[in-house]
Amino acid sequence: MAKKSIVEREKKRKLLSIKYYRLRRFLKGKIESADSFDKKLFFYSQLQSLPRDSSFSRLVNRCLITGRGKGYYRMFGLCRHVLRDMSHYGYLPGVTKSSW
Repeated sequence: MAKKSIVEREKKRKLLSIKYYRLRRFLKGKIESADSFDKKLFFYSQLQSLPRDSSFSRLVNRCLITGRGKGYYRMFGLCRHVLRDMSHYGYLPGVTKSSW
């Protein structure tokens, strides 16, 4: 189980990224369409003044049950350990154990 503080930090990052999404997109569009270097520099400085955690690239997918950040399967929203246990017990419909 992941530490509670790390899971809470991730929730905070998700809220910040949603809050600043439109502003970030607007500033990036302005940077693209700016015709002078001074304007680009101005918009870059505004973009950098936003909170660091408001960027989508800082978000980490985490397991819904354990909060584990590694070995995450997007299709299920679970880490590999929980996915294996749940599939063995038959909690995931359509998932079967492979054997050869």
